Amino acid sequence: MEARAVNRGVRISPKKVRPVMDVIRGESVQRALAILEYMPHKAAREVARTIKSAAANAENNFDMEPTDLVVKTIFADEGPALKRFMPRARGSANRIRKRTSHITVIVDDGQEY
Repeated sequence: MEARAVNRGVRISPKKVRPVMDVIRGESVQRALAILEYMPHKAAREVARTIKSAAANAENNFDMEPTDLVVKTIFADEGPALKRFMPRARGSANRIRKRTSHITVIVDDGQEY
């Protein structure tokens, strides 16, 4: 049985979130949260929030034990980009894209039903 949580529109580029996710993929939920607590990245806080949400979904909606949960799947997709302009020389402008991401976490207790 598995439970999922999606954190949409996070104001961090997916390129910056993915290395944080690679560290905790396949770990138990408790160990993953312990690892993320000491990571210095902004993305670590958002990933930890999403993992806690998935664990709460598993516990409350599917009656799974929180101690048995494992981060089965975790990925970041690209969300909508906020478009801004930076003035440049001679009256021209460059586009700045402030990227967002959708973080998806699926936790599993390892039991088949």
